[in-house]
Amino acid sequence: MESRLKVLGHPVHPMLVMFPVGLLVTAVLFDLVDTVGGPDFLGEVAYWNITVGLIGGLLAAAAGTFDLLAIPSGTRAKRVALTHAAANVAVILLFAAVWVVRLNADSRAAGGALIAIEVVALAILGVSAWLGGELVDRLGVGVDREAGLDAPSSLRPPAATQRIGEAR
Repeated sequence: MESRLKVLGHPVHPMLVMFPVGLLVTAVLFDLVDTVGGPDFLGEVAYWNITVGLIGGLLAAAAGTFDLLAIPSGTRAKRVALTHAAANVAVILLFAAVWVVRLNADSRAAGGALIAIEVVALAILGVSAWLGGELVDRLGVGVDREAGLDAPSSLRPPAATQRIGEAR
């Protein structure tokens, strides 16, 4: 099933997910280092990583919704996609809760309970990332119909369009 939202022939959702994943993982690492005695500024940086990660996560979710809605009901792909989406919503909600607690705090540093929530959110994110890989690699969601080892460039028009243009 080909992706419904593309830029220059490539699906948008996989292009966007790397940003929130990287930012949220890095935020947790910075919070852990800050907690064990690292530089004080790491808590602040982690807070801003979460902020931007949440924005990126919402953008990635919006792009993923286009593909989710296109998956036929009653298929394994639809069940996996719904689980993937639900897991990502849980991750966003958990990190949003951490963000809200830190928003007006005296210090943007995370304590033990907040880090525990972040670690749980990362575990869910890991499962969700695996499910996303299952959707693409095993179930072919978001894969171009002409995909293959010798497929033409995504910047070239589809074969049907080329034939129409050549006939003129």
